[in-house]
Amino acid sequence: MQGSRFTGAVSIIMALVLTTTFSVSAVSCEPAEDAGEKIGVAVTILPQAEFVERVGGEKVEVIVMVPPGANVHVYKPIPSQMTALAAARMYAKVGSGVEFERVWMDKLIAVNRDILVVDCADGVALQEIAGGHGGEEVGHDTMDPHIWLSPRNAGIMVRNICQGLVQVDPDNSAYYEKNRDAYLQELDKLDRDIRDALSGVTDRTFMVYHPAFGYFARDYNLIMIPVEEEGKEPTAAGLAHLIGQAREQGIKAVFAGPQFNPQSAEVIAEAIGGRVVFIDVLARDYVRNMRMLLDELVQAME
Repeated sequence: MQGSRFTGAVSIIMALVLTTTFSVSAVSCEPAEDAGEKIGVAVTILPQAEFVERVGGEKVEVIVMVPPGANVHVYKPIPSQMTALAAARMYAKVGSGVEFERVWMDKLIAVNRDILVVDCADGVALQEIAGGHGGEEVGHDTMDPHIWLSPRNAGIMVRNICQGLVQVDPDNSAYYEKNRDAYLQELDKLDRDIRDALSGVTDRTFMVYHPAFGYFARDYNLIMIPVEEEGKEPTAAGLAHLIGQAREQGIKAVFAGPQFNPQSAEVIAEAIGGRVVFIDVLARDYVRNMRMLLDELVQAME
């Protein structure tokens, strides 16, 4: 009798163990997305990373193809980036003729045929680049690829990114659209602040090494003088001409980026008794970087 009760107790315990084991196994086999798997979104440049993160929030993981400090004109992706890209669901390309994309875009898409490619330049009015270098060939014109350096253009890019995220993850569309609207308000305020800060400036000419601020100059009625001559270092005669222009316009600063050799900018700055101001046009913290540019511009134009 006791053996029978013992056998029955063991049977009950075994049944409980098996039931518990089955339940744990069932939980562990739930789909990965239910455990909070993030959507992989690839972008070409760092400012786009902020755009995607501000819209996608905690639901996205960003893969930046051109890393900090790299030159977007010559960078080549490394194997680990290609591996990450193969698992991504969306690629937000700049779409304005950035050299990296012109060289690599077809190869990048070939790694992941199912990826959704979003053109961030859709709806942006492109313009010719000063100095005729670094842009996309459109007919007989060379277009300026640096569209993100206009807060207004950035707003268009953000809207395009949001549309892409809604397409790949429609269940969270309200979340993305709410984040988009909040960030667009921040970009609108940035635009107003730039306009207000520059409204009283009379000398509206500034000098840059690489002609990246064409859209910024267009939006705020400024004149940009590039140091580069068709993407090359200026000749001795070219330098002399630039120094003369800077003196004539009362320019006090030459803007340069960390991706380029500042030697020519330094020569000009020394000749006019001014300074070289370094602004990274590919900085990840977009709004903060644009406000830094504004502060330096106002100081240089006073």
